[in-house]
Amino acid sequence: MQVITLTTDIGQQDYLVGAIKGQLLSVDPVLHIHDITHYLSPSNYPQAAYVCSNAFKYFPKDSFHIIILNLFENEAKHILIAKYRDQYIACPDNGILTMIAGEKPKEMIAIDISQQNTLLEFTEKIAQTIGKINAGSTLASVGETVASINEKYPLRATIGNNWMEGQILFIDQFENVVINISKAEFEEQRNGRQFKIVFKRDEVIDTFSNNYSSVFEGEKLAWFNSAGYLEIAINKGNIAGLFGLQGFNEKMQQQNVVNQNKWFYQTVRIFFEQRGKN
Repeated sequence: MQVITLTTDIGQQDYLVGAIKGQLLSVDPVLHIHDITHYLSPSNYPQAAYVCSNAFKYFPKDSFHIIILNLFENEAKHILIAKYRDQYIACPDNGILTMIAGEKPKEMIAIDISQQNTLLEFTEKIAQTIGKINAGSTLASVGETVASINEKYPLRATIGNNWMEGQILFIDQFENVVINISKAEFEEQRNGRQFKIVFKRDEVIDTFSNNYSSVFEGEKLAWFNSAGYLEIAINKGNIAGLFGLQGFNEKMQQQNVVNQNKWFYQTVRIFFEQRGKN
């Protein structure tokens, strides 16, 4: 049976999520529909990519993932549907596809929505397309080929000889803070050296924990989470709220003096001990 996921920024206070599920079930009443989240930040693409890429990879082959993010930022002329690593992804052409995949998928089509004006008109087109694919149609036969799309790519850490600086990628409901530094990236740069994780100018963590219970209640810790990314937290505390840490905002890169101090609340720097130091 076809598995479908929904990931959106529309919340669940009104009827829209239920209506979208109704559209999908009207196409095929035996679809298995699962919610990832409906509380994405419309303007935070790195956060959305982190959530989607790390959830999607656990779903069965040929699952269909529908993403509604910042749909009305610009006039929408088409919806993209791509097949990537044996998963289908349907999303606006606003850069979120390449943020999730890390590349431009080779199998990809565009569904014309130039005559649609509302969210439910857009999702109705997606539902109809899913129905055709479930009935045996190939991806190429249900839409138009598209050569050029809006491309955005994940944030990468800045690297120096004895340091690396990452951006705050995600803050969860417990206010634990995820940094855009993977374990593989960290170990490559560390190269066996000792380290200090520094945030908000002078807060330091210099060891890794296996999990939250590895430190006493109220103590800071760092570890690599289930997605393989660096995470800093306080055991039974709220590190983001306590230290005023914030999700990284790309627009900050275009602003200087006014927001200079805010930079320290959106980034984390790691210093490595220089070789030969006693």
